[in-house]
Amino acid sequence: MQALPVQTVTVALAPVAQSSEYVATIKSRRSSTILPQVSGQLTEIAVHSGDAVKAGQLLMQIDDRQQRATVDSLRATELQKKALNDYDTVEEDRQRKLFEAGVTSRDAYEQAQQAFQNAKADYQSAVEARKAGEQLLGYYTIRAPFNGVVGDIPVHIGDYVSQNQSPATMLTTVDDNTGLEAYIYIPTERSGDVREGLGVNLMDNNGNLLEKTRIDFVSSEVDSTLQGILVKAPVEAKVTTMLRNAQLVKADVIWSTKPMAVVPVLAVTRQGEESFVFVVKQQNGMAMAHRTSVVLGDAVGNNYSIVSGLNSGDMVIVSGTQFLVDGMPVMPMGGPPQAPPAPGKKSGPQSKAEGAQPENSGASRAAAYHPHHRKHHGARVRNSKHRQPATVS
Repeated sequence: MQALPVQTVTVALAPVAQSSEYVATIKSRRSSTILPQVSGQLTEIAVHSGDAVKAGQLLMQIDDRQQRATVDSLRATELQKKALNDYDTVEEDRQRKLFEAGVTSRDAYEQAQQAFQNAKADYQSAVEARKAGEQLLGYYTIRAPFNGVVGDIPVHIGDYVSQNQSPATMLTTVDDNTGLEAYIYIPTERSGDVREGLGVNLMDNNGNLLEKTRIDFVSSEVDSTLQGILVKAPVEAKVTTMLRNAQLVKADVIWSTKPMAVVPVLAVTRQGEESFVFVVKQQNGMAMAHRTSVVLGDAVGNNYSIVSGLNSGDMVIVSGTQFLVDGMPVMPMGGPPQAPPAPGKKSGPQSKAEGAQPENSGASRAAAYHPHHRKHHGARVRNSKHRQPATVS
């Protein structure tokens, strides 16, 4: 059988991460669901979904006319109590001076003191009632709790919202995407391996690497629903533009790194559940392709890590594997395949026919000097009236 030219690579050891893949949920460190604290009709929605807002910026307004009237009444009551308190303060001071001068009795002075204390308490009560009313009035104006992005707004102007409903009416959400974390639940079987500082690779659904981060929090208890241990990994600000709150991504938790044999993906052939490669081995002075079963590990870029089946230094075939069979002679060619030479130029070794051309030309020249061939050659020259070129001295 003719030897098949093939490209080969030498198996070498490379550091391979031992990891496990989990589903991670991206969550914001600051995410707020805006619920009403009072009941009323929406009169204004000042933002749209997706708007970036600043802390304290107006989001919505609930009809507050009734509460404003209540606050105005409380202010008037406060002024009334203040006037009475001011009068009793002056009266208490006057009765004290008269009592000290012996003009009035102790009973009159004590009654003035009692009236002053009552007026003072009533005034303080009116002040606090007015403050409570103003605080409640502020709940009718919905403002952003921090800098962030407005989420969905399921309500409309004219809707009646209430804090007494079950569940309460959700007005909108505000999320700050500048501080994100990846929430990962590790199975309890790995409880002895999980720790702070383990590397985590966050990837999208297409397998593209988003960020390399590390675990900075490990929960001290097991989630009773998922039977997993919650760990958190921070997400840097440079990738927050690609991620959103509550988004699901893939997370590779790297437990350790150890040297393993790696081979290109093109060298591996699969048939059913079996994976194998072709290794070049010398047999009777010839290079032969031997089919070798391997156990694949994790993918490392464009290479497969090999758990077992290969040793460092083995020559693995990476081209023409679809034409190979076990025990087939091959011609190893190191380095990447070369491009075909341009027309009219020679590059590298010539083909078998071209390589045989000089030998055939030499045989033709030798045959031309045979006596029998010289006779026929002279006859052909005479018949074609061949003229020998003149010799110039």
